[in-house]
Amino acid sequence: MRKILPILGPNDSQPIAHIELMAAQEIEPLCSQLPESQRRFQSVTAKTRADWLCAVAQRIKAEAETLALLIATEGGKPLKDARVEVTRAAQTFELCAQETLLMANESARTTLQGKQLYTFREPIGPVLALSAFNHPLNLLAHQVGSALAAGCVVVFKPSQSTPLCGEWLMKTLKEIGVPQDFVMICHAAVPEIQALVARPEFQFVSFIGSAKVGWELRTRLAPGTRLALEHGGQAPAIVWDDADLSQAITALLRGAFYHAGQVCISTQKIYVHENIWQKFCAEFVDGAKKLVVGDARDEETDIGPLIRPTEKTRLQQWIQEARDLGAKIILEDTTDRGLHHLGPTLLTQVPHNAKIWREEAFGPVVCLQPFIETQSIWQELRENPFQFEAALFTQNPKRIEDGIKNISAMTVVVNDHTAWRVDAMPFGGHRQSGLGMGGVRFSVEEQTRLKQIVS
Repeated sequence: MRKILPILGPNDSQPIAHIELMAAQEIEPLCSQLPESQRRFQSVTAKTRADWLCAVAQRIKAEAETLALLIATEGGKPLKDARVEVTRAAQTFELCAQETLLMANESARTTLQGKQLYTFREPIGPVLALSAFNHPLNLLAHQVGSALAAGCVVVFKPSQSTPLCGEWLMKTLKEIGVPQDFVMICHAAVPEIQALVARPEFQFVSFIGSAKVGWELRTRLAPGTRLALEHGGQAPAIVWDDADLSQAITALLRGAFYHAGQVCISTQKIYVHENIWQKFCAEFVDGAKKLVVGDARDEETDIGPLIRPTEKTRLQQWIQEARDLGAKIILEDTTDRGLHHLGPTLLTQVPHNAKIWREEAFGPVVCLQPFIETQSIWQELRENPFQFEAALFTQNPKRIEDGIKNISAMTVVVNDHTAWRVDAMPFGGHRQSGLGMGGVRFSVEEQTRLKQIVS
């Protein structure tokens, strides 16, 4: 018997829907059909798959405002940012369609020792995609869209906190004619997720979420199953004294507080040169104070709610721990905003053994630290287990070169915030921040395997 799970909207903690969780006895019949579904999917042409993906993109554009409001309602992303996510999701499906056709036409032929060698890529097989709450539509566009582009049947699980965009996607795929055994949605609790991950029918598992959960799931994979993990980081930014201060502050306010900091590449640490330290802090505090905290469905809101009350409690505990260890809080939200909302919080002089310094905050909390020379920063970043994205603010080419060479991160953004991203870009973290590579082309390739014919 299925368990019914109510979905509470983070804006006001009121019920907005419910979902039925997969029962343990459903796992076997679901998984046992996957090999035959994959076999049948092999006969679907690249053009048909591309047409499906383009059709989804068109539906997203046609229902853009409805989807933006849905994202704001179930995920708490401010409406102005939810609209951007919807636009990106449509573009992601279009990129997946392009990659479908490109891959179908990509092959290599050569002659070695009198033999003809022909290589091409084929689908890896059934995919299990486990998604996250913070981009409930665009993450699924990347995970489901790339699987279809690669020619793989896919079972996808939206976050339990934001399942409604997944339900919309499943309904849309059905309506445009995608067979129901090629793409399947499941809502599942932890034991069932663990059981699914271990099934040998899945040849590829993609997971977006916390490092703790991701690395634990890795231990449960069936032998031979490939894995992609997208975790989080601490996204440091370094601001030199020759930076365009106005530009840097505008960018970093966006990078730090976009979606209440609930982004894997949200700016969490800002190192500021001592020569501009006082001016930067004063202007950054002033800018943060002007951000509107409130209901994500309100047009004026800049910072919406945290996804769960437990996240607010955790952050408040981490802030208090830092204070007890000697940190100075230069901006604190003391307004009683209810269970989910937390305004921007800025700390300085944070001891490096405080959780807010050592761990991913995943909330609207930023640590600021002055510096004179950068060698100590480079050493810190090399030793940091989270290495995803970083930002440099300077007009000096030598400093840019030095930063790029010394910063341990997959992506270094120059003169913009760490959360800047285009969906065609390669996207992934190093060390504990992830495994494998995202971005449409790279995700599609990871869900294929090379095949070689010798004749």
